[in-house]
Amino acid sequence: MSEDLAALEQQARLLIDAGQLVEAEALLRPALASGTGPIVLWRLLVKAIRPQGKISETRTIQEMVVQTLPGDLGARFDLSETLLLQGEFTRGWREYRFRYSLEHTTRMARKVQRPRWEGQPLPGKTLLIHDEQGYGDTFQFLRMAQWARARSGARVILEINAESYSLAQRSGGFDDLIVRGTLPPAFDFHCEMMSLPMAMKLQLSDLPGPDPYLPYLTPDPVRVARWQKRLAHLPRPLVALVWAGRPEHHNDARRSLALADLAPLAQPGVTFLGLQKGPAAAQGASPPEDMHFLSLSDEIADFEDTAAILSLADLLISVDSSPVHLAGALGRPAWVMLPFVPDWRWLLEREDSPWYPAMRLFRQPVMDEWGPVLNTLAGELGRLKAAC
Repeated sequence: MSEDLAALEQQARLLIDAGQLVEAEALLRPALASGTGPIVLWRLLVKAIRPQGKISETRTIQEMVVQTLPGDLGARFDLSETLLLQGEFTRGWREYRFRYSLEHTTRMARKVQRPRWEGQPLPGKTLLIHDEQGYGDTFQFLRMAQWARARSGARVILEINAESYSLAQRSGGFDDLIVRGTLPPAFDFHCEMMSLPMAMKLQLSDLPGPDPYLPYLTPDPVRVARWQKRLAHLPRPLVALVWAGRPEHHNDARRSLALADLAPLAQPGVTFLGLQKGPAAAQGASPPEDMHFLSLSDEIADFEDTAAILSLADLLISVDSSPVHLAGALGRPAWVMLPFVPDWRWLLEREDSPWYPAMRLFRQPVMDEWGPVLNTLAGELGRLKAAC
């Protein structure tokens, strides 16, 4: 690459890192106007235009990169997320399998000396299904363990993270349940939980599943009784709030808010329950003025507490976070605030989610603009209050 192109690359990276995507795009376009140019610049253009919602062009460029460099597994994974975002499940799941072939994810991969299940019948065999990645992923894909058991006819060992173990105990779909990190019984085949869609050739039309309104997770009755007493004196409706995701998430700056940003939601007669965990939970000490807000963050010990509260609340309002998927798995109503270009699992343009029948999606109409989302939510919340 020439010195001029190297300087252009460096300048584009600085603009993208600073969130100046329009400026980065304007800088890169002339160098690529002929339809040719260094792959590194095409990849930077994707980083500049994808968050702006230019998804069709993003896919075209990613397809070109993959065709040019078929052995570049990072490029194939990037393409997979765009395909899944567009609802292109068949190829999307196939390319998504490269998620553990990247430099920063290889340490996360489970090294298993058994063949991966590819959806075939396994009578008389044992299948290990192991969860992966974040808690929200576990809650979203846990339903598929039961489908895999029925499809394979195998004895299923489900390996789950310790934080989700007690909830998973009540989900069914397995013969043995073990905590991640313990030695599993002998097995013949394995499958990562998020590879089940590829193995089973999952399509949008298969969702949410054979029993669309039947929750596949249930709260602990003992915890529900405890939280019922704790919340009994509060005026309804009870609206649970989560305003920030995990700070380490690659898109957290665009998906998370501050509690103060939710001031437009405050209205008389609505009680807000703060379920926020992590560093952002400290904001619960200073809620927006006029918001009837009760922070429960310090009282929530684990996901069992969160599940119990969600089963009692009238609604969850949240950014894209694990409590959203927990609410969906519990069959509880949730309103999700989404950035202009969301994570692939929320697809494009839809106001509903095929994964969760009781969920509504509220999307930014313009990149980085939360005001219209909050104003719409406030109006819908007013109608919910009137109906209570």
